[in-house]
Amino acid sequence: MTTYCIGYGGSDRWEARVDFDLPETAVAVREGVRAIAGKYDQDYWGRCDAEKRWPEEVWRELVQGGWHSLAIPQEYGGAGQGLLELAVALETLAGGGAGGAASFLYLLTPAFGGLTIARHGTPEQRREFLPKIASGEIETCFAITEPDAGSNAIEITTQARRDGDGFVVNGQKIWISGVERADFLVLVTRTTPAAEARPRTAGFTVLLVDVKQAVADGTLVYRPIPKLGTNTVASSMVFLDDVRVPADRVLGEAGQGFAVLWDILNPERILAAAGGVGFGELVLRIACDYATERAPFGKPIGAHQSVAFPLARIKAQVELARLMTYKAAWLWDRGRPCGSEANIAKLTAADAAWQAADRAFQTHGGMAYSLEYPVARLFRDARIGRNIPVAEELVLAHIAQHELGLPKSY
Repeated sequence: MTTYCIGYGGSDRWEARVDFDLPETAVAVREGVRAIAGKYDQDYWGRCDAEKRWPEEVWRELVQGGWHSLAIPQEYGGAGQGLLELAVALETLAGGGAGGAASFLYLLTPAFGGLTIARHGTPEQRREFLPKIASGEIETCFAITEPDAGSNAIEITTQARRDGDGFVVNGQKIWISGVERADFLVLVTRTTPAAEARPRTAGFTVLLVDVKQAVADGTLVYRPIPKLGTNTVASSMVFLDDVRVPADRVLGEAGQGFAVLWDILNPERILAAAGGVGFGELVLRIACDYATERAPFGKPIGAHQSVAFPLARIKAQVELARLMTYKAAWLWDRGRPCGSEANIAKLTAADAAWQAADRAFQTHGGMAYSLEYPVARLFRDARIGRNIPVAEELVLAHIAQHELGLPKSY
């Protein structure tokens, strides 16, 4: 416990307590996930990326140990913990060797499925889905981004039209990761077009779509997009053509899905930040190991300030990002506003991860270009963090408007 005590004399004396110790639950998570991560070296992650395959061995271990179902209530087979524990698990896995691949292992099913249904599912939905997520029977993914709307979620056009005892969905989504594995898709739709919605955040409906049934019916088609990095999971275009969804598969209330959406987007940003923190730690460790061993001029290159100081500065950035990530997760777990903290955590962690990868590349010199070292792959993976799950320009616009009181720019 760290205690700050300020005295003003007499009855004005007050004391504020700030505790920076992780709870025992999070410490146990860190140790458990670290034990799994330690079994898989950079050659393993490199092979998964090169072969464009899901790290099935790691995923199975996470499922068997219950490290993926941390935020699912105990009555449904989970650990009954929170977003903070999920963030610590993701950070540990990323820092233990997985790098960018860790984010998808914790976002797709643990967050998009488990966390969302635990908070916004009906009692019937929780009973149906959460035990199967906890046991590994069900995997999920999330779909919001569209080709024309991009990061402007307000302007999505994927339509869910009420039809009898359900909805009929038509539209397109892009950059949907993990749909090829998913049993259910957490789909963001509009039941009221943006031009007619008052306020503009009204008219959203979040649906649970049975992916395999829709594929079998021919109403859902996906097409993987060739991409630069993070190839342990495919990202696809998704085409929805009269997909039928029962009314009991609505998360939250029809037409009132924006509240559900923010409880998806904020955890997504917090977990992305946790992944960036772990990624930064991993790449710094690789760079420092090389700087300690490499001695072309008679002593390790890490002894030179031109090499050491940039790495030290990045370490400071990583630690600051970690503090904000934990704070944002702590706030979310307590149902308190955390939008600004989630955005700041994501911004700083993504930048720290990118700076770490760039500096690791520079530290390795020409050898960074060789695929025999993991630096090239990690360099590729680090760059996308500045664009997803939200572009840093939009994060800065949010901070400028909501924290600095500047005029809205869009």
